[in-house]
Amino acid sequence: MRSVSFIGIALIGILMAGCGGDTQFTDIKKKMAEVKSRPKGRIEPPPEFKVYKAFSYSAAALRSPFDRPLEVEMTALPQKRSNVKPDFNRPKEVLEQFGIDSLGMVGTLSRPGASLFALVKDPDNGLHRVKEGNYLGRNFGKITAITPSRVDVIEIVSDGQDGWVERPRTLVLRED
Repeated sequence: MRSVSFIGIALIGILMAGCGGDTQFTDIKKKMAEVKSRPKGRIEPPPEFKVYKAFSYSAAALRSPFDRPLEVEMTALPQKRSNVKPDFNRPKEVLEQFGIDSLGMVGTLSRPGASLFALVKDPDNGLHRVKEGNYLGRNFGKITAITPSRVDVIEIVSDGQDGWVERPRTLVLRED
């Protein structure tokens, strides 16, 4: 029994010796002393903020651009009517099923003594031979002139007031 108590006391003594002593954490203590010995720095003051100046929206009393115009405003517009309108009874041509922006001129053909033909490529890579007077595009576009580098077209589009206007368009020769 005496040996057990001796072993217990010895074990407690060893544990206590491990807790004591200044040999541990010397590197940390050295680093802390170095940091504390540095000269004290000055903290910069926070930046000054500019005072917010409120914006006054002066167009609040005007009509919203997303609302329909008043009838008074519509009657004030000049009523310039055109006699232009598309021929709805005419049979549609093949190239009228495509938008004019999706069509491209890729070349020309000519025969001696005949007018110039243009070669137009559609979005499905189909190649079509067209001449002056043919129609193309979804807006009733009629070919008015063909040159070696371009095709001039006049489209008939709605003016937004139950009328029609003519709009010139051009297909330029593509170099691809």
